[in-house]
Amino acid sequence: MILRKRFRSKRAFTLVELLVVIAIIGVLVGLLLPAVQAAREAARRMSCSNNLRQVGLAAQNYHSAFKQFPAGYQSFATRDGSAPPTVRMDPITWDAGPGWGWAAGLLPFAEATSVTDAIRFDRPIWDPINQAAIESAVPMFLCPSTTGGDDAFTVQDAAGQPLVIDGQTIRLGRTHYVASHGQESCWGECGAAATGEVFTNIYTSATQIIPINGDAGQVADGPFFRNSRTRMRDILDGTTNTIFFGEHSSALSDKTWVGVVPSASTHPRFESPENGSDAAATLTLVHAGPSGGELDITGNPIIHPINFPTYHVGQMFSEHPGGGMVAMGDGSVRFVTNFVDLILWAEMSSMNEGEVIDWERL
Repeated sequence: MILRKRFRSKRAFTLVELLVVIAIIGVLVGLLLPAVQAAREAARRMSCSNNLRQVGLAAQNYHSAFKQFPAGYQSFATRDGSAPPTVRMDPITWDAGPGWGWAAGLLPFAEATSVTDAIRFDRPIWDPINQAAIESAVPMFLCPSTTGGDDAFTVQDAAGQPLVIDGQTIRLGRTHYVASHGQESCWGECGAAATGEVFTNIYTSATQIIPINGDAGQVADGPFFRNSRTRMRDILDGTTNTIFFGEHSSALSDKTWVGVVPSASTHPRFESPENGSDAAATLTLVHAGPSGGELDITGNPIIHPINFPTYHVGQMFSEHPGGGMVAMGDGSVRFVTNFVDLILWAEMSSMNEGEVIDWERL
């Protein structure tokens, strides 16, 4: 008997089957990718929240040690714009050295001892002895969702050119978190003006002219401003109801943990019909609006909450979808949506107006 070996032909995938498999894989990837991206953003948002919680805790520890919160920034400010020959002063804003900001004051309470030990706080920010230290990146001050960069940046003047002091440019370490100046602002117009217009009632747009004589503290109703010495007992609205810190992404403008350099300017990364450069104080402080006598076309005060489409360099700005993080005076952290009630936002930004916060409008 002759045995015949039977062979089975090998069947390959047809082109149609291959295309079907590829299409199915594509659909699965399309379904899973948003979920993966959402999970990653949730992790970044949690990391950002933890950062702000650490900042808030450091501020509480600072207050426990010194019986006051750190100054928004330190400046040898005078009431008449005069200064000793050895002090560098901006003739417009009357900002002067040493310039160290609120975040620099928190370094010893934030486990940033290597940076703290390298800084000579008895010298101005721009002193060459401090240059290496002030370029440092401090992880606690960086939000992982920000796309605008984590590296140090070059300080600019009003024309958008590198600011030169004693023949050298200044580079400052970046932060994605800023301190709240409150409702009213006093930036470039603060120095030479003898009086300023402030809002006395945000509900009726009532304003009042008061003497300021270059003192930002006269028109600031938030916890941080030039040479501020805010104490817990000064926060009449309660620390739970008062915004201390919030986000400002580098995608909008450069902010620093270091402080304020006289004659510097903050410039937006992109332009909108209502934004533009602003004074050096906005390197580390922001405000909620309204600003002095600023009214919109309907006669209402201009208020810019987080991510407001004015894209002002002096407002809070976040890249988290739907809103951004703020740290309250008691150290708690809240997520504020892009649709927060404007009046509520202004109420939360002041510390001594006596408002009762309705959290349902958040």
